[in-house]
Amino acid sequence: MSLKIIIFDGSFKTTAFINRLIEGLVKSHQVYVLGFNETVKHKVKGVHYVKLGSNSSKIGFIKTSLSIALSQWSIKLLVSTLINIMKFNRKQLQNQNFKRVVNTIKPDIIHAQWVSNIPILEPILSQNTYPVVLSQRGYHINVRPFIDYENLNYLKQWLPKMAGFHSVSKAISKKGDFIYSNPSKIDHVVYSGLNLSEIPFKISYKKGKRLRLISVGRPHWKKGYSYALKACALLKAQGIDFKYTIVGAGQEEELIYLRAFYNLEERVALLDALPQQNVFEAIKSADAMLLPSIEEGIANVAIEAMALGTIVISTNCGGMTELIEHKQEGWVVPLRNPEALADAVIDFNNSSEEELDNVRQQARKKVEEQFTDKKMLQGMEGLYKACINENN
Repeated sequence: MSLKIIIFDGSFKTTAFINRLIEGLVKSHQVYVLGFNETVKHKVKGVHYVKLGSNSSKIGFIKTSLSIALSQWSIKLLVSTLINIMKFNRKQLQNQNFKRVVNTIKPDIIHAQWVSNIPILEPILSQNTYPVVLSQRGYHINVRPFIDYENLNYLKQWLPKMAGFHSVSKAISKKGDFIYSNPSKIDHVVYSGLNLSEIPFKISYKKGKRLRLISVGRPHWKKGYSYALKACALLKAQGIDFKYTIVGAGQEEELIYLRAFYNLEERVALLDALPQQNVFEAIKSADAMLLPSIEEGIANVAIEAMALGTIVISTNCGGMTELIEHKQEGWVVPLRNPEALADAVIDFNNSSEEELDNVRQQARKKVEEQFTDKKMLQGMEGLYKACINENN
C-alpha cells in the first residue's frame, strides 16, 4: 500500500536517521518534508520539500505566509493571515501555515521528529484530523520532563493525542512510558539503519605502537568530552602512549582550556567538523572510538564505527547497551566516570590483536543483524500502517 507521508522536524535540517529513512520511503511512497526554512542543502531525489516560512528572515516568513494564504482561495483565511502579520504573531502564523499545507497535501500520516515540534502540531492534534507519529529521542524525552514540571504536564496533555510513537531505543521507550503510558499505546522501537554497501568493513587489523583514539560529534555538554579529557590525563599519568582526536570540537573554549589544564596539547587534537567520507576515513584509521556521552539514544556514529571495523568504548548512556554487549562487541563503562573510561582503554590496549579482531567481527555482525536501512524501513512502514489502521 502506497502512503502519502509528511515528515516534519521544524526545519529542513533533517537528521541522518530521517535522511536514510526518506531515501527508502520515497521508492514506494509519496514523501513530503515540511520545514521553517527557505533553502534545502541536501535534497533527496523524489521528495517534496515544502517551505512554511523562514526562521531567520521576518520578511521571508511574511512572504511565505502570504503565498500559502493566497493558495487557499479563501478571503477568510487571507484576512486572518493579514491580521496575524500586522501583529506579527509568529506562533499563530506557524500554526496556520502548517495546518494549511497539511490540509492541502491530505497525508495518510504525519511523522514529527522531535517533541519540540508539538506546539506547531496542536491544531492538527486537537481536531484529530490526521494520525501523528512522534519520534521519542534526545533531551526532550530523557531529561527535560523530569526537571521541568510545567513541561511534564504539557506532555501529559498532548502525548495521549498521538497515534503512535517511534522510539530510537528500548531505553527511551521506557522513559516515554514514565510520561505517558496506556495499554493501547502504539510504540515501536526502530533502530537507525545503515546502507552497509556504502560502509565496507576494515578486514585487516593491526595495532600501532601509538594508540589512536577518536571521538566524533559536536561539543555539547551531553557528549561528555570533559570526562574523556580527564581519562586522557589518567592514561598519560600511567605512561600510555596515545593520540586522541575529537572531530567536531573545533575551537570549543572549554575543551581547549581542559586540554591545557591537563597538559595534553601534544596528545589531544581538536578538529572542526569534516565531510562524511573524511569522518569515515578518520574512524577507520583509529584503533578505538571513545563515546563518553552522558545522554544518547543510540549514537549513529557508534553504529558507523562498528560497521567500519573500529571498536567502540562507550558509556552505558541511553540505549548504548542495546548496541554493545561489554567485551563482546566493544567496551561499556559507567557514566561520568573518567577512571572507568581510562581503565577500559588500558584493557583494550592490553588485549591481543586476535581478541580485538573477534570483538570487531562480533560488532559488525550485530550491525548487520539489527541496524540496516532495510530493517529500519520495514520497522517504520510497519509503525505507520499500524497507526493508520488504528485511526480508521
